[in-house]
Amino acid sequence: MIRTALTYILALFYAYAGYRHIVGPETFLQITPGWVPYPETVILFTGIAEILGAIALAQPFSRRLRQAGGIGLALYALFVWPANVNHMMMDMARADGGFGMAYHVPRMIAQPIIIWLALWCGRVVDWPFRRRLKE
Repeated sequence: MIRTALTYILALFYAYAGYRHIVGPETFLQITPGWVPYPETVILFTGIAEILGAIALAQPFSRRLRQAGGIGLALYALFVWPANVNHMMMDMARADGGFGMAYHVPRMIAQPIIIWLALWCGRVVDWPFRRRLKE
């Protein structure tokens, strides 16, 4: 029951984030590392990927599609991590200190948790909740 609830919450989170990438890419363009080619196109496609991943994760009919959504969203969270690091470095370099470490450190810690959560909600992994077999 908790896994199902977290699956829908995570799917809503990713669907909304995908929507924001599509309708308001300016914020994301500001934190995109300079080495990313065609940043506007990349941000558009990341928004589409988030929405499709959310749909795949939340649908109840296909275990394979749910797993694909979980893997896709986990990979997405891994691949956007450099943008989050870039945002932290840019923000902390501001004269006023930006959002500060109280914002950025939890965000950096949350990234691997979000990656795991996508895999767990996608039923790709059961760790650490797997039932032990009788020995």
